[in-house]
Amino acid sequence: MRKFVLTIYAFWISGALMAQPDSTCLPLRSFTPDDLSFKSGERLTLIAAYHWGLIDADVGEASLMVMEETFRDTHYFYARSYAKTYRFWDHFFEVRDVYEGRFFVHNLRPIYFYRDIKEGDYRIKNTFFFNTDYSINMSVQKYDRLPQDTLMRGHSCTYDFISLFFNARNMDFSSLYQGKTYPYSFVIDRNMYNLWFHYLGKEEKKIDKIGTFRCLKFAVKLIAGEVFDGKNNLYIWISDDENHIPLYIETPIIVGKVSARLSRYENLKYPLTSKIK
Repeated sequence: MRKFVLTIYAFWISGALMAQPDSTCLPLRSFTPDDLSFKSGERLTLIAAYHWGLIDADVGEASLMVMEETFRDTHYFYARSYAKTYRFWDHFFEVRDVYEGRFFVHNLRPIYFYRDIKEGDYRIKNTFFFNTDYSINMSVQKYDRLPQDTLMRGHSCTYDFISLFFNARNMDFSSLYQGKTYPYSFVIDRNMYNLWFHYLGKEEKKIDKIGTFRCLKFAVKLIAGEVFDGKNNLYIWISDDENHIPLYIETPIIVGKVSARLSRYENLKYPLTSKIK
């Protein structure tokens, strides 16, 4: 159950999951405030659902906010995400997860990442500091044990969940073509995971209680394990406008299917022109 919840939350934050990457890495980009797909004050909420036979239930939600800040002449974004199960599902498996991140305004590279996970009886905390040479000072604490400190070597495409989400929304979407592979990697719990996603083209998608949108659709090949069978893709639909916000995510799992859909949005930088009805 804990891995199922992490899966849903990973959909929302990263927009992709583990797989083998291409040998090349997407280059770092420099941004001005006008280039970015988001602005300070943006807030998004997605609802996670589980589908199996007659079961079609919303089990929880995750929210994400971002603010622009300055500290000691360092200009950065601070983002915070909070995930929880709904009260009914708390009786079966209670989730209260916090993710925080700080990343530079000029290139969206990560500075700091914090993760505090409370899922059933499981507890873990991550505290990461990203260095200019791409190394990462990592402190990981499970339950009430002493924190374990590690220095990990990353590279220019290594992110945490938070900075990866905002970086992916600011790709050069004008250069997308169907079938192309886009590699990234992210770190969590003293591990680094490589991932890639394929652009599948444009599609209209109806989102419950929000409307119908023009979307860009992506697919991710998933690794077989306790949650996935390794035979199916994860599919992601993002808004085909300048905001590039996630609208819907779904994938089959070993038993049933999981999904996440946008339910609320506030303070978007641009008009949501992808909404057609």
